[in-house]
Parts: sequence; structure tokens; C-alpha cells
Amino acid sequence: MVDQKLKQRALHRSRILEGQMKGLTKAIEGEKYCIDLLLQSLSIQESLKSLNQLLLENHLKTHVKHQLRKKSEEDKAIRELIRIFSLSNK
Repeated sequence: MVDQKLKQRALHRSRILEGQMKGLTKAIEGEKYCIDLLLQSLSIQESLKSLNQLLLENHLKTHVKHQLRKKSEEDKAIRELIRIFSLSNK
């Protein structure tokens, strides 16, 4: 169960992140100015947050919707969401 539009957006975001990471690695190897490295790293973190939102949106629209329809899987859905919430607030 995958929302194909969300999948394409997530793949696009993932490829952007891959390029950003390669750029950061090159900048570190080139001993670029620390503030420039930090700004690049923070930009990558924002891109990761954007990817996480897409992944969560897909999960809610597909898996959670399905799990909540099946009473036997309702608790699993709730535990997973609580775990994600906990990790995102550390």
C-alpha cells in the first residue's frame, strides 16, 4: 500500500538528500569554513524533516487507515505512532 504521488515525492527528496550529503562530504574533505559546513548540515536536517513528513503522510494514509479498520491491529498502530512521536521529540 503506497500512495504513488507521495512515493515519487519521497524518492525525489531522497535523491536531493543524497546530493546534499555528497556535497557536505566534499566540503569536509576540502576543509571548508566550519560555519559553511554547519549551515549545509542544518539544511540537510531540514530536508530530512521534509522527507519524514512525506513518509509519515504515506503511513497514515495507507497503513494506519488499514490498521484502524482492523480492531486487532489498532493497538499496533497506536504504539507505532507513539514511538515515532517520542523519537521526534528528543
